[in-house]
Amino acid sequence: MTRIEQFQRQYNDFLAKNQFQGNPDNLYNPMNYIMSIGGKRVRPLLSMIGNQTCGGNLNSGIEIGHVMEVFHNFSLVHDDIMDNADLRRGNETVHIKWNMPTAILSGDNMLVKAFELLINYAGPNKDEILKAFTKTAAEVCEGQQNDMDFESLEHVDIDLYLKMIQCKTAVLLGCSLKCGALSANCDIETSNVFYDFAINMGMAFQLMDDYLDTFGKSESTGKIQGGDIIQGKKTWLFLKSKESDEAKHNELFSISDVTEKTSKTIQFWQEIGIDNECLQLIQSYNSKAQIDLKTLESRGFSCEILLELLDYLGSRQH
Repeated sequence: MTRIEQFQRQYNDFLAKNQFQGNPDNLYNPMNYIMSIGGKRVRPLLSMIGNQTCGGNLNSGIEIGHVMEVFHNFSLVHDDIMDNADLRRGNETVHIKWNMPTAILSGDNMLVKAFELLINYAGPNKDEILKAFTKTAAEVCEGQQNDMDFESLEHVDIDLYLKMIQCKTAVLLGCSLKCGALSANCDIETSNVFYDFAINMGMAFQLMDDYLDTFGKSESTGKIQGGDIIQGKKTWLFLKSKESDEAKHNELFSISDVTEKTSKTIQFWQEIGIDNECLQLIQSYNSKAQIDLKTLESRGFSCEILLELLDYLGSRQH
């Protein structure tokens, strides 16, 4: 068993022993459901790794990681509502399994519980962690709003898209690793290097999500292949396609038949090499993350497990 798998198991054991309790059941059951249906547990992993890399008490790292995972899953419940998604990790989304009002309230309560967990945290650097988490929570909401706004904007440039995914995805990964380091009494300056590493890793992570949505296989991803194409979502692939050949791009996205639109768009993107360009961009962020690791190593930290995590996420198929 790898160290990453050990950390995942330790967090899952913690999660099993710390389910949400309260009444009415139909408020709390959806909260436990969304927390229980899998995922890679990247955010608690990062907090635990940050804590252990800095020589901390693992219990503090797990507690901080749990805060991040609860917040992340709150955002998923609401994202699925906004995206009209039927599936999450191959399972029914909360608003489909229950109903829309219950999903909204359960998501709201998860956000409250994330802050409650942080208020009850008794480890090192509580004020700095609370400050970082609050800033990140606002950025995630800003990123989600920008993502929705993109649907109605005629022109979205690639730089704006990259900024959006940094807020929507990467900043929570950065916060998870930084706060994990802070929970081990790491100094603020060094914690910011951990943050930068996770930001770069997070950018690669989200771009890989976009790549797998289009070029991954449904049996691996748990999603319908080409879901972003079907929705006309302005991903990096979409924007690059429009930039490369706007006339052809517009022709493809005017096709009414969903199956035809998806297959022809994927074929076109492969023909002009957008799939490989996306993989190259992912690699460039991974390279920046490796430079951050060298900085940490120069300060005396052993970063083997962070490199292992970078490789693990970079080679994923879902």
